[in-house]
Amino acid sequence: MPYQPNPTEISTILFDVLQADKQLAELSRFAECDRDVMEAVLNEAAGFIGEHIAPLNRSGDEAGAQWRDGVVTLPPGFVASYAAFQKAGWPALNAEPEDGGQGLPKLLYAAVSEWLNAANQAWNMAPGLLHGAYECLRHFGSTELKARYAAKIASGEWMSTMCLTEPHAGSDLGLCRTKSLPQADDTYRVSGEKIFISGGEHDLTPNIIHFVLARLPDSPPGPKGLSLFLAPKFLQDGTRNGVHCDRIEEKMGLHASGTCAMRFDNAIAWLVGEPGKGLNAMFVMMNAARLLVAMQGIGTLSAAWQLADHYARERTQMRSPGARDATKQADPIIQHPAIARVLDTQRAWLDAGRVLAYQTAIELDVAEYHPDAERRKQAESWCAIMTPVLKAAWTQQGFDGASACLQVFGGHGYVREWGVEQLVRDIRVAMIYEGTNEIQANDLLIRKVMGDGGEAMLALIERLQSNVAQCGGDIAHCKRAEQMLASLKMATIDRAKSKELPYAYAVAQDYLKLAALAFSAWAHARLSTPRVAPQFEKSNAAAHNWVGLEFAGLLSILCREDAAQRENTV
Repeated sequence: MPYQPNPTEISTILFDVLQADKQLAELSRFAECDRDVMEAVLNEAAGFIGEHIAPLNRSGDEAGAQWRDGVVTLPPGFVASYAAFQKAGWPALNAEPEDGGQGLPKLLYAAVSEWLNAANQAWNMAPGLLHGAYECLRHFGSTELKARYAAKIASGEWMSTMCLTEPHAGSDLGLCRTKSLPQADDTYRVSGEKIFISGGEHDLTPNIIHFVLARLPDSPPGPKGLSLFLAPKFLQDGTRNGVHCDRIEEKMGLHASGTCAMRFDNAIAWLVGEPGKGLNAMFVMMNAARLLVAMQGIGTLSAAWQLADHYARERTQMRSPGARDATKQADPIIQHPAIARVLDTQRAWLDAGRVLAYQTAIELDVAEYHPDAERRKQAESWCAIMTPVLKAAWTQQGFDGASACLQVFGGHGYVREWGVEQLVRDIRVAMIYEGTNEIQANDLLIRKVMGDGGEAMLALIERLQSNVAQCGGDIAHCKRAEQMLASLKMATIDRAKSKELPYAYAVAQDYLKLAALAFSAWAHARLSTPRVAPQFEKSNAAAHNWVGLEFAGLLSILCREDAAQRENTV
């Protein structure tokens, strides 16, 4: 059963829970983008994805991407569906109007991204990078580069890549060996190897624009010696650049996406940003990719829950506890408490993730366009903290939740017929790429919390506490959220005061999960207001149980780790 986007669910969260239209009304840029406009876009996107993208998920997985003599061919239907996608203007949804974009809120891009990943994660691997590449070029590209490439990337007429990883170095970008030699005509010649490059070669678009990290001569070792370069597959005169795909990886999942080993052989390139500050420019692209990966986790959780919920309503097995109708031999398994618990728990994660991710998308636009400088700063802080939390916690739950939903099917989940096993395979890599989840946890605790003495995180917690007090949600949910945010606040104060880096690295993942659960409690307090509570009744009830239990367990672990650390110090 192909995935079907549900625009009503998303509209409820966007407009009835988050009041996105009112938040965006504070930004003059979106003065004409009211609820009616946004819902029309969502309805159109849902129909397009359900008709053109979702049906290709299983067939694409079975056919896979094919490599031959440096050329990568994607599965049948991919080229035609992408051409329709690009022609309809979906890649340019929130690009600048001067670059041919529609200038719509990033919130709509986030919702469409969730649906694309739920419908067909492999299909979305290449176009998913367009937004980050465009933003990177817009902020750091020269006037000439922007004139030449920005509109092509914004529209999706040409694809783009992010070339970071090398064979000898995974996440340690400081070990990068790719070289770039300056030329008299202000171009550069890039040479080196990059691996795990999504969409490094394909037949979706006539050109591919590669953003490549490389070293200039005499640059210092480590990350500070890296610069960013733009190297197109084809040059302006139509000649092929020195960019080659040597192979594609044989992977556990995402078979329909070509994950390429790329070789840059004296490739002509242009500098993006300043020499030695390549990571500054690349982080714009990486952060966009991290939010995209979070949406992969949320999208997969949505797809897995949808399949499992449909199956559980139709599949009959045994009598459910307390069943009274003696004429039945078996009941739908959704009536069995163990199955209901699995489904409701995944739904609770899904709903909380959507609230947090969509609010983050709103904050991205607030950070760029709000007239008040203090509000922009507040939004930047939200995004800096929430991005690693969303990426790590919801990709983890995307995998764990899809696996839990597979269990609902019993043996039928382990075979290909129902499609849930593909979701488990495809989403597993999301915990690894765009900064492993361990790196996200380290980023949150060591850079974002310990880096400023906890100031930004504590300010965010206080903002959420204030919001809980004013949201008018169910008393029990609000009280739970207030308690958990208060505990997170104390844990943050303790972590921020610590000077022991090895200890901080050891507890970083526990701290990130603690934050994810406390933020989820805030989200469910918002979901428990009288206007929307009936629609989220089971989700909220499940959250009231698992959030509190998991949070208490993690808090206990952190307290024991604190005690052990103090004892070792003494």
